[in-house]
Amino acid sequence: MESIAELFTGTGTAHSILILAFIIASGLWLSRFKIKGISIGTTWILFAGIVVGHFGFKLDPSILQFVKDFGLILFVFSIGLQVGPGFFHSFKKSGLAMNLLAAAMVVLGVLVTCAIFWLGGDDLTTLTGVMSGAITNTPGLGAAQQTLADLTIAEGSSAQAVAEASARMASAYALAYPLGVLGVIAVILITKPLFKVNIDKERREVESGDAQDAACRIGCEVVNPAVYGKSIREVLSDAGCDFVISRIKRDGEVIIPESDTALAKGDRLIVIADAGSAEKAQIIFGSRFEVNMADWARKDGSVISRRLSITQSKMTGKKLRELDVRNQYHVTVTRVLRSGIELKASPNLLLQVGDTIQVVGSPDGINELSRIVGNKPETLSKPNLVPIFFGIFFGVILGVLPLRFPSIPQPVKLGLAGGPLIVAILLGYFGPKWKITTYTTLSANMMLREIGISLFMAAVGVGASGTFVSSLVGGGWVWIFYGLLITVIPVFIIALIARYCLKMNFLRICGLIAGGTTDVAALAFAQEMYGSDHIAVEYTTVYPLTMFLRVLVAQMLIILAL
Repeated sequence: MESIAELFTGTGTAHSILILAFIIASGLWLSRFKIKGISIGTTWILFAGIVVGHFGFKLDPSILQFVKDFGLILFVFSIGLQVGPGFFHSFKKSGLAMNLLAAAMVVLGVLVTCAIFWLGGDDLTTLTGVMSGAITNTPGLGAAQQTLADLTIAEGSSAQAVAEASARMASAYALAYPLGVLGVIAVILITKPLFKVNIDKERREVESGDAQDAACRIGCEVVNPAVYGKSIREVLSDAGCDFVISRIKRDGEVIIPESDTALAKGDRLIVIADAGSAEKAQIIFGSRFEVNMADWARKDGSVISRRLSITQSKMTGKKLRELDVRNQYHVTVTRVLRSGIELKASPNLLLQVGDTIQVVGSPDGINELSRIVGNKPETLSKPNLVPIFFGIFFGVILGVLPLRFPSIPQPVKLGLAGGPLIVAILLGYFGPKWKITTYTTLSANMMLREIGISLFMAAVGVGASGTFVSSLVGGGWVWIFYGLLITVIPVFIIALIARYCLKMNFLRICGLIAGGTTDVAALAFAQEMYGSDHIAVEYTTVYPLTMFLRVLVAQMLIILAL
């Protein structure tokens, strides 16, 4: 019994693991409860850590620091790896305007924070914690705490003083966080009647916009004399079009075309294209008809359609044209499915492990192609950990490198949040081009992310427990008010600009302000309230840049404070 009592009241590794496990389990259990359909999610772990620490259960400082830092690294790295493939694409087309608005939201938040400081609200270090909580940005808090420790220790401050300042920042974060979540949701609720929104109409608008980019199947009949006798390669090259001809029906017979197949008058084609290319296809070939796939099936089974999974690591980084599937296997790739999104089978599309290709052709040709690409989905359940840990290795190195900016006296470090985040984004985007397999299943990525944020929240909560209650009793309630200002003012201004100046769809605005504040709870609320997955699309469009900027500005505020 003594050993059990010592396990709860003593110190050491076993004691630390026991306390952390209890804090995380309790916090996750509390996160299941909702008030008016709203929950603050894993932030309950933070409050559970504060309560446990307040009642005297402490952890060894070195263990506490390791758990906090390593949890933060796992969290931000898994986020970067997930959003990396679409990071740079998010700056194209309407994504550029979305990211500029999100960046403006970050800048406005910093300006409101500085205004509170200039008006004598509090010291800038503590207000950085308030700002991180107000926009529910945990990595920003972690980066700010690390920057504070690096700079103050370098200047000769005691470890005790650094710990107290860091704990005060965490207490401010914890107090500002709940209304940070509710403030964004409140703006979403207020702007709907203010903008006189008809949700059904807004939903139809975004769905019609999606249809323009989605791959679709159309039927075209060759009645344009200008293409008679020309090969498919010549027709597509001359017209500068980006669509796929998957089948041809000629004299009642269905054939799988090759690039050199010549078109003839009266050929009926199945074309895979987006809405814009579909209109071009009709102009090029001359006529369009409704497709009934039952009429295109060969009774002898010599032409079939299947989905193949890319599971061979050597396929990563290969362009679709390099497989030369038409000529090599007499098979046509019509679509590529990646992370639940259908992509056109463009010749220059870079394949990566985890993709699924929709193919049409003979059974023998498809079976041969299947052996080349792997087509063993069960192997995808085993994550490739080598690039993950090498990525963390280089991310930590990048995080500690000092970066100098004009007019800033102290060099900026990306820290254990920013460094791994940037490396993960680059790895996720350039991995296929560098022939590096970075694929992890969504469930594996989420597991890594949730473990990371749970460890970080628990460690932050225990670390803040010593000052949380005294801060609240000693006037810390004002941090809640400051946090509400930092949350609501920038979000409301950007929502007004997006609606009245840019005429932006309301569902896109919901995704913008949820992503611009990195507020997962607001995203879940808006999706449940308005029933549109498009909100999540816009959230992920602005999330990567927002996360990077939030981490950077938190560090810059600490540098200015010191």
